[in-house]
Amino acid sequence: MSSVKSSSKAYPRDFFNVSDHVNYLEPSEMREFEQAFRQWKVSAVRADSVQARERMWLIFLMLRHTGARLGEILSLDDSIAFDAEGLFVRLGREGRIREVPLSNELFSEVMAALEGPLGCGLRGTFFQVDPGYFRRICYARGKDCGLSKDHVCPKSLRNTRAVEMLRSGVPITIVKEVLGQSSLDLTANFQQFSTGDMQSIVRTAHNAMRKRTSARNSFVGHVIGVVEDSVMAEVTMETRSGMVLSSVITSDSLRNLKLVKGAPVIATVKAPLVNVISCRKTPVGSARNRFKGTVIRVTDSPVLSEVLGRLPDGSDVCALISEQSAKELALKSGDEMEFWFKALSVVLNTVQL
Repeated sequence: MSSVKSSSKAYPRDFFNVSDHVNYLEPSEMREFEQAFRQWKVSAVRADSVQARERMWLIFLMLRHTGARLGEILSLDDSIAFDAEGLFVRLGREGRIREVPLSNELFSEVMAALEGPLGCGLRGTFFQVDPGYFRRICYARGKDCGLSKDHVCPKSLRNTRAVEMLRSGVPITIVKEVLGQSSLDLTANFQQFSTGDMQSIVRTAHNAMRKRTSARNSFVGHVIGVVEDSVMAEVTMETRSGMVLSSVITSDSLRNLKLVKGAPVIATVKAPLVNVISCRKTPVGSARNRFKGTVIRVTDSPVLSEVLGRLPDGSDVCALISEQSAKELALKSGDEMEFWFKALSVVLNTVQL
């Protein structure tokens, strides 16, 4: 009895869609917007204009790379918010402070401005500008590259950063912390899966898992029930075709695999642990998993016989039984038989999303 966590490369970044209600920029649009902002900054001539545009540029970069709210950036006390050792910025209000990492390049550019001539006389208040003025600058730069106001506003920059992180494989719980959101429900707007998406993710993981295991029998589905005590847990799953299987694992495995109702799961059973029972006899045994099927093929050997059966839903099941048992059953193609395996024989594999 064991439970093995699958490491299948079925990543959400390959499948998910963004809600139609979320405004954000695709990578090509972000590059155009950033280039328009940069060109506007470097075109300044007068000293006061150079300083003002540099402040707008750095506010833009902070929003673009942290996913912070506009108010969070504009309220920064830049004399204490940045940590040179950890390369992060502290955002949020007292009691809900979070540390958001910055790239070496962004951190260096911010520090160069704050500690150089441009930051002279502004230390502590460098980012504190009128929010309406900054928004108008964003709208104008968006107009320069043909982007609507809804797509270049500070909220859209925040959304864009969230989508970027999710697409690069950052777990949604980490994205939630970086954005400073109180609930995963809000973050989930950025990552939505259709029924087809979820089936593709599970199927990809299933196929990869089958290549790494010697188990001949595998079933894809989701958890529909969990009963747990202090030592063991019984997990009930339903396959895509409606078959219901039971597995008994340790409570530690249940927690490690994070199996809860609705979680996608793959069950595997090794062929030697599957019994073949004649439908003509009164079944005797304690196996929880019992499925009627039709024998497709019997391959005999001097020691073991391989019995391949097909269940009503079209899935195949394989059993390895002794040659003696095969002779007693007189198995042949087309026979109706029952395939049994105990809940303790079912190994559960989670799908890594």
